[in-house]
Amino acid sequence: MQTLLTSYLAQTGLSVTPKQQEQLLNFVAMLDKWNKAYNLTSVRDPKQMLIRHIMDSLVVSPYLQGQRFIDVGTGPGLPGIPLAIINPDKEFYLLDSLGKRIRFQRQVAFELGIDNITSIESRVEAFEPEQKFDGVLSRAFASVTDMLTWCHHLPKDDGCFYALKGQLSDEEMASIPDGFKLIETIELVLPDLHEQRHLLKLIKQ
Repeated sequence: MQTLLTSYLAQTGLSVTPKQQEQLLNFVAMLDKWNKAYNLTSVRDPKQMLIRHIMDSLVVSPYLQGQRFIDVGTGPGLPGIPLAIINPDKEFYLLDSLGKRIRFQRQVAFELGIDNITSIESRVEAFEPEQKFDGVLSRAFASVTDMLTWCHHLPKDDGCFYALKGQLSDEEMASIPDGFKLIETIELVLPDLHEQRHLLKLIKQ
């Protein structure tokens, strides 16, 4: 697994320290272990977790601007935990409505010594942050419209929405609600994954 991770990181050009690599691999090991009892992800093979969960999250890192981010519908902590591991100078808030996912995230933070994540058990529409966020991340929403509708109250005035998507449809792009603007569409390239991945950056108008 270490060899695989090293190879993937080399192909993406991401700078990740040996300690951070160890944390990422330990996160996969914990996800694999807990998944057997708690069904946290449909991906069962740790090698597939490495590419579909870890690398799929990390490739977003170069595009993040700001210090405070919220990962909405984070599930077991994706993309928030991998991003927090390689960005120790940034804060990540992980929001999910299921208690078992929150318990897993907190155990990961404790066991792996990750001190820049905060787990929040709440439905997104019920969560009112004391301080708004530089960025709102999500790979969980079925559509960009859903993400913007449910999360409109979370970013700062100059904050950004980061929507992680697979294949894009013209219909979805055309249905972005009034009051929001798509500022960039980034094609993400992942080693060993022959599927489309995109990052959409949107702002309030």
